[in-house]
Amino acid sequence: MKPQIFELAITVGPEHIDTQNHVNNLVYLQWCLEAAEKHWTRNASTKHLENYVWYVVKHEISYKAPAFEGEEVVVKTWVESNEGVRSERRYEIWNPQQNKKLVEAKTLWCLLLAKTQRPHPIPEEICKLFTDE
Repeated sequence: MKPQIFELAITVGPEHIDTQNHVNNLVYLQWCLEAAEKHWTRNASTKHLENYVWYVVKHEISYKAPAFEGEEVVVKTWVESNEGVRSERRYEIWNPQQNKKLVEAKTLWCLLLAKTQRPHPIPEEICKLFTDE
């Protein structure tokens, strides 16, 4: 199965800039989380949104190049794998005008039942929400 790639376009604003005059490293992580949440809420049914929540287990991020105020960037995300209660999601952040990759990242997520806040095996129906067949 081919993973479905979700894209989120962002214009770098002054609130994203740090003392080095480029996008703050934590902002890249926030953008990754925002893209993951938007991908989930776009694809999930009301029932899924009511019954399940995702919690972060671990983040890994590699910074390749800076972004600056006024630039357009695109966050690309997809689900790389699902196993048991865990899902690995990948991200790339690109500057499309320069065709330059700025960030590579991955997050390990754990699916929980919303009502109990206990881990729950990822149902096949949820796995299929994030593939293009």
